[in-house]
Amino acid sequence: MEEIEFYKYLDQQARKIDIMLSEEQLQKFYKYMKLLLEWNEKINLTAIIEPKEIILKHFIDSLSIIKYIKNKNSLVDVGTGAGFPGIPIKIVLPEIKVILIDSLNKRITFLNEVISQLDLKYIEAVHSRVEDFARNKEYREKFDVATARAVAQLPIILEYLIPLTKVKGNIICMKGNKIDEEIKKSKKAISVLGGNLEKIDNFYLPDTDIERNIIIVNKVEKTSSKYPRKAGIPSKNPII
Repeated sequence: MEEIEFYKYLDQQARKIDIMLSEEQLQKFYKYMKLLLEWNEKINLTAIIEPKEIILKHFIDSLSIIKYIKNKNSLVDVGTGAGFPGIPIKIVLPEIKVILIDSLNKRITFLNEVISQLDLKYIEAVHSRVEDFARNKEYREKFDVATARAVAQLPIILEYLIPLTKVKGNIICMKGNKIDEEIKKSKKAISVLGGNLEKIDNFYLPDTDIERNIIIVNKVEKTSSKYPRKAGIPSKNPII
């Protein structure tokens, strides 16, 4: 896809979710896509390699949570992979402080290259298991928003995210379709970890039949120091 065509298509799709992108932001997204495709030949970052699909399934999907985090000061993106949703959010909201967490060092190397090439400020990529990261006093209960996109089943994600969020902060879980069972299984985890389910927003990516669900949980009280449990335990034995 030619650069001008890329700008036009991304701009059109962003407007459909009420986001207006500047010329500088469009340029950063294009550079991001080029880096993603270039690095994807060396390390496995994404199975999505067609530009229009990258725009919709990575960029627009990531930006779908912008409306929930405007006026927030800090965000942690857990299991960020190739930087989704954290880097698209950072491009559109340059003042928000962002930390990207991933357990694979090769991905961190890629993310640092993106951060450098796009000249992004107030953003850091950290190589860590989230269970260890969330026990670090420097980060525990320090974020206005904690988010993850399709990382694991909801009870597991909540054990990762809620301990990182300040009281009165928000947990935003980005999921696909058919989440009713996950929601039912998550009631205990939400309660035990100090959260309260605020709402679930359902939508389709523009011009597609691809369904998305955004689960918003409010942090209403401090999380017990025993959570998250040691690395590997939340996924093997979720709070259900």
